[in-house]
Amino acid sequence: MWTAPDGHEVRRIDWPLDDDAARGSILFFPGRGDHYEKYLETLEEWHRAGWRVTAADWRGQAGSGRLGGDATTGHVEDFQVWLDDLAAFWRAWKTATPGPHVLAAHSMGGHIVLRAAVEHLVDPDAVVLSAPMLGMAGPPLPPSILQPIAKLMTLIGDPARPAWKWSEKPGEMPTRRRDLLTHDDDRYEDELWWREHRPELVMGPGSWRWVERAYASTIALFEHGRLERLAVPVLIVATSDDKLVSHSAIKRAIARLPKGELAEFGPEARHEILRETDSVRGRAMDAIGEFLDRVVPVSAPQPAQ
Repeated sequence: MWTAPDGHEVRRIDWPLDDDAARGSILFFPGRGDHYEKYLETLEEWHRAGWRVTAADWRGQAGSGRLGGDATTGHVEDFQVWLDDLAAFWRAWKTATPGPHVLAAHSMGGHIVLRAAVEHLVDPDAVVLSAPMLGMAGPPLPPSILQPIAKLMTLIGDPARPAWKWSEKPGEMPTRRRDLLTHDDDRYEDELWWREHRPELVMGPGSWRWVERAYASTIALFEHGRLERLAVPVLIVATSDDKLVSHSAIKRAIARLPKGELAEFGPEARHEILRETDSVRGRAMDAIGEFLDRVVPVSAPQPAQ
C-alpha cells in the first residue's frame, strides 16, 4: 500500500530490478473501474524487457477503497483528487527508481496522466497512453454543453447515484460488455476470474458527479495552449472502433501535441487494446517498444576504468 498525504491507502504492485540492470522505470495506471490485475501480462512483458515496473489503483476503486455510498458505484467529488494523488505518488516513486521514467495509463487513467503532464504536476521522460479518455463516446455534443446537463443531474438527485445502468457505456441499456472491450475471449474471462476471486475489485457504473467532473476535466485539458506547451514525447495507442472513448478527441489532441504520435487501429481492435487478440496486442506492444527505444534509448555502456 502507498499512503497518500491525507492518509488514504492506495494499492500498488512493483516488479523491482537492480538499479544497475534496469532499462528504466515505468509507472502504470488503469482506467475507470479497472484494476491492475487486468494488465499483469503487459506489466510483466515490460519487466522482461528490462524495465522496473510499478502499477497502482486510483483512489476509490479496485483495492483502494470507495468514495461513494456503496461498493460498486465509481464516485469522485473532483478529478483533482486523482491529480493530487498522482503528483504525490510520482514524486516518491521517481526518487526511488532509476530513470528514464515513463508514465503509462489506460482510458480514464490516460486522461488523468495527460492532464497532470500538461499542468506540470509530473515530469516524465515519455508518456504512453492506451485508448485515453480524452472525450467520451456518446452524444455528438461538445463537453461545454454536456457538462451543464450533467451538473443539473447532480442537483436533482444524489450526485453519488449511478449515472447509467450496469453497462460499460454511459447512457445505453446493458449490452454485451465483452463486445465493448476486446475480441479476445480468454483475456476477457481472465478479468472475470479476478472479479470472482477478489470481489473487492468489482465496480460498475460511474456516478453523476463522476460524469459531470469528467466533462469539466475534459474542458480544462483542452483549454487553448495547454497541449501545445507539453514538450514530452507522447504515444497514444487507439482504435477508430472505440465505443467508449472519443477517437476524434484523441486525434485532435495528437494534432496539438508537439511530440505526439498515434498508433492507430481499426475494427480489429476494441477499447482494451492491450488486452486484445495476440496479433493486435503484439502490434501495440511493438509500437510502444519502438517508441520507447527511440525517445528514451538505452544508455551506451560506460567503458571500464
